[in-house]
Amino acid sequence: MGQTCDWPVVIEKRGDKMEELHNAVAILQRTASQLKDILIQDANIRFQAAHPNPLNRFGRKGFSQSDEDGITLELVRRLNLSCGTFAEFGVGNGLENNTIILGGLGWRGFWVGGQELVFDPTPLPRLTYIRDWITRDNVLRHAEAGMAAIGTGAVDLISLDLDGNDIYIAEALLDGGILPKIFIAEYNAKFLPPAKFQIAYNSDHRWGGDDYFGAALQNFVDLFSGFGYALVCCNAYSGANAFFIRKDFADRFPEVPADIRDIHVPPRYHLYSAYGHRASPRVVETLFS
Repeated sequence: MGQTCDWPVVIEKRGDKMEELHNAVAILQRTASQLKDILIQDANIRFQAAHPNPLNRFGRKGFSQSDEDGITLELVRRLNLSCGTFAEFGVGNGLENNTIILGGLGWRGFWVGGQELVFDPTPLPRLTYIRDWITRDNVLRHAEAGMAAIGTGAVDLISLDLDGNDIYIAEALLDGGILPKIFIAEYNAKFLPPAKFQIAYNSDHRWGGDDYFGAALQNFVDLFSGFGYALVCCNAYSGANAFFIRKDFADRFPEVPADIRDIHVPPRYHLYSAYGHRASPRVVETLFS
C-alpha cells in the first residue's frame, strides 16, 4: 500500500509558511518605507542648503505637512510676535496643518474647513472651528465670525490651503480688509516665474489629483503686492507654500533675493511616509487648552 498523506498537518505547515512569508513581506515594506524617508530627508536637506534664498535654511517640519513650521517660527521671531492670533482656511482633520505649532507659543485662533476634525474643539479656550465649505462669497463672513469668537478685530497670521480656489479666497480676504502681518498661501509650483496661471473660479471645485489647481506664484505676487505685501519665501521641502509679509517688515529680511525666480521652489511633492510617532488628537487638544 502507498503512503497516506496527513492533510491536516500539511495544511497547518503550509499555513505557517504563508504567515512567515506575510510577516517577511511586511518587514520589507516597512524597511523600504523607512529607507525612502531617509532618502527624501537627505534630498531635502541638500536642496534646502543649495537654494538661493537663505531664509529657506530655517525650514523644519513639526505639525506642518512639510518644512513650513520652521519658516513660520522664524517669521514670527523676526516680527517679534508673541501670543498672537491666527486663522487657517483648509485644515484637514486637525492633526497636520500650518498653525498647530502656534498653539505651543500660546497663540489663539480659528480654523475654517469642510472636514470633520478628529477631536472636539468646542471646549478648547484658544481654538475655534467653523465647519463649512469655503467660497469667496462666505469666507469674509467666516473670518469675521472667527475673529469675534477669539475676541480680536484682526489676526497676525493667515494660512490658506484649499487645493483650488486659493487665489480667489485670498483676494476676497484682502479686499475685505483682512490684512495679517504674515500670509501663507498654497501656490501651483509647476509654473515658473514670470509665467502666470490660475484656474477658473468654481465654488464647488474639487482637486482631481492633477496639475489643475490654484494659481502660479507670479499671480500671487501680483495680487499681494497690490495690498502692500512682499514675498519672502517658498518652502524648500515641497514647493507648496508661499510666505508673504507686510512690506513695512521687509527690512527684517535683508537676505531675501529681490528676484522672484530666486525665491520660487519647483514641485517637490515627495512627502514622508511617517514622521515621528503617530499623531495624537490629545496633543492638539493640549496645545490649545
